[in-house]
Amino acid sequence: MKCCAYDEMYLPLAQRVMGDMFDYAVNTIGLTLRAFYDMFMVSGMNSQFEIGNPTYVAGKNGCEVAREVIERSSDRHIEMEDVMYLDKSREYWIGWALAYYQWISGMSFKSIDERVPVDMLYGMYDTLHEADISLFVEIMDEKCKTSGEESALKRLRTYAELSQKALAEKSGVPLRQIQLFEQGQRDIHKTQGATLYQLSKALGCSMETLIR
Repeated sequence: MKCCAYDEMYLPLAQRVMGDMFDYAVNTIGLTLRAFYDMFMVSGMNSQFEIGNPTYVAGKNGCEVAREVIERSSDRHIEMEDVMYLDKSREYWIGWALAYYQWISGMSFKSIDERVPVDMLYGMYDTLHEADISLFVEIMDEKCKTSGEESALKRLRTYAELSQKALAEKSGVPLRQIQLFEQGQRDIHKTQGATLYQLSKALGCSMETLIR
């Protein structure tokens, strides 16, 4: 692990703000988690969380930060009121856990996402949201370690708990083509958009996630 970039006293605040930010963006504004996370990185707000800038991790609430992310990265202006529920959503947990993992690992949010795409964290919620955060860290460490050895397609297929054959049947993409993508013998970046769409729909992710 790398040294943590900011003092631990700010960590609970950063987790809460990021949790509320994700929850508000998805459940109040109506964005997908993938779309908002991409805005988060385009806006430069990811860097502010990585250094623990008190303006954002302590000075504003998650709804305020979410609106700033959207306005920095698009031409959209959000006027919806702040909504932060007592019953925390899946998106809240993802933001809360991800903020902790970024802090303790020292990895950038971009690097984490390249290894474990943010929309794939939904699959961890049911088993981990009531567990100690250390278990999430252990699992993320292992996934980050092994992801560099796998293609994005294989990683996403594994998270979806599908065999190559099952993915072929669900997506309509030929089994042999899936095998060639995963083996690196065919470049998925150069395949037809229709094929990417079929695979992404079957895996429950965006097309962009498949070609990261």
